[in-house]
Amino acid sequence: MAQRVVFIDTKPFWDFDYGPTHPLKMWRLKLTQELQRAFGLLEQVEIVEPRMATDEEVLVFHEPNYLEALASADEGIWLPSLIGYGLGTGDCPVMKGVYTASMLVAGASAQAAEFVLEGKAQIAFNMAGGLHHAMPNYASGFCYINDPVVAIYKLLQKFERVAYIDIDAHHGDGVQVAFYSNPKVLTISLHENGRYLFPGTGFESEMGEGEGFGSALNIPFMPYAGDDVYLRVFDEIVLPALEKFKPQAIVTQLGADALHDDPITHWNLTTHSYLRAIQAFKDMNLPWVALGGGGYNIANVCRGWTLALAIALDVDLPERLPEEWKQLAQKYGVYLDRLRDLRPTESTSVVRADTERVINWLKQNHPLLS
Repeated sequence: MAQRVVFIDTKPFWDFDYGPTHPLKMWRLKLTQELQRAFGLLEQVEIVEPRMATDEEVLVFHEPNYLEALASADEGIWLPSLIGYGLGTGDCPVMKGVYTASMLVAGASAQAAEFVLEGKAQIAFNMAGGLHHAMPNYASGFCYINDPVVAIYKLLQKFERVAYIDIDAHHGDGVQVAFYSNPKVLTISLHENGRYLFPGTGFESEMGEGEGFGSALNIPFMPYAGDDVYLRVFDEIVLPALEKFKPQAIVTQLGADALHDDPITHWNLTTHSYLRAIQAFKDMNLPWVALGGGGYNIANVCRGWTLALAIALDVDLPERLPEEWKQLAQKYGVYLDRLRDLRPTESTSVVRADTERVINWLKQNHPLLS
């Protein structure tokens, strides 16, 4: 298999706008891609223009009436009938181009999956993707079309076992719903406990159903969890589960809102644990579709996904950021002096005790661990 990395160009998304008060800023993709360019990373990838998803590709999960409602919202005009589909809420506003942009994100993730399943690349990265909350018949949590599900279904055309690993601070609920009874897909989500953060799901007892019992693995963390407990969970739970499941391909959601100082989450992770996880995905040496996800501290998004691409390319980046990029970022109010955090974080005794509880429960009850 070819070892090259395919990178889905994010330029078509740069001008899409959720609105001035919405926390999801699409220009974060521009600043991230320009940082990757400034470091010379984009010279080492194949850059691919994204395409729109087809109805057939998204109807593997989404319901036709929802897709029709989303399409009717593309002009940015809200209608009372849309609210039943989650369209027009504070999280999922109706704005011009909402259908076009959503189908373009889904198409980009479908493309990424096609590149790896056809053996044209080992790794394909769609930073605009990772919209893991969208449900079959309604929009949710800033997400309209569930592109990770689209990508996974594409991979299932060739691979018997696909693992989805979600390291966003929010539970990957929509992807779990899609494959909760499917033994061919293992969904793993490490996230802030649903008692404290949207979407309020993802407890360790959610393990799948029917033939898919054991196909969901959830690790909820208390707020302000640090690198110490995160890395312990990764080594004792995530990696052993993946080893037992033996996936033939992986899809990862690399939400940067897991990093400290995100304005809408409450974790205390640093690049030490974030990059350890991404390096572990690379070391699996499997066909790999990497997706973006959340991230509302824009500086964290820029450095997190730039470092992720560097890992995919086996490039060791310097700590100092290019001056031309810093000048561009400052125009957007983004200030960043170094790529990596200086030291890992440690958790309080309360967080450590709760993590111990979750680890022990999973080792005793989850089919992949017990």
